[in-house]
Amino acid sequence: QVQLVESGGGLVQAGGSLRLSCAASGRTSSNYAMGWFRQAPGKEREFVSVTTWSDDSTYYADSVKGRFTISRDNAKITVHLQMNSLKPEDTALYYCAAAPVLTRSKNMFRYWGQGTQVTVSS
Repeated sequence: QVQLVESGGGLVQAGGSLRLSCAASGRTSSNYAMGWFRQAPGKEREFVSVTTWSDDSTYYADSVKGRFTISRDNAKITVHLQMNSLKPEDTALYYCAAAPVLTRSKNMFRYWGQGTQVTVSS
């Protein structure tokens, strides 16, 4: 089992920044890919970004490319999502998740956090 706990969400004005963090514990593995997803009210959960513990492979959704940056702290087993130039359409519940392979598909992610709310006001 892998436990994931997100933090760092909040309310910010459009154009502002937030940094989300995801602390992993339990049976963490360097082979896991760590991803961020988000879900807005009435919409499906969508992929945001993913990275791995072992190398610099990263993917981003087109909607966040150039504005969001995913990074990891291997010593603290924590993954971060730096979100800049936030827009009202970024408003959602953001989830951290772990998958056994590097993938954008939410169906491949086995472990999920509880989510942290990000609200961007216009």
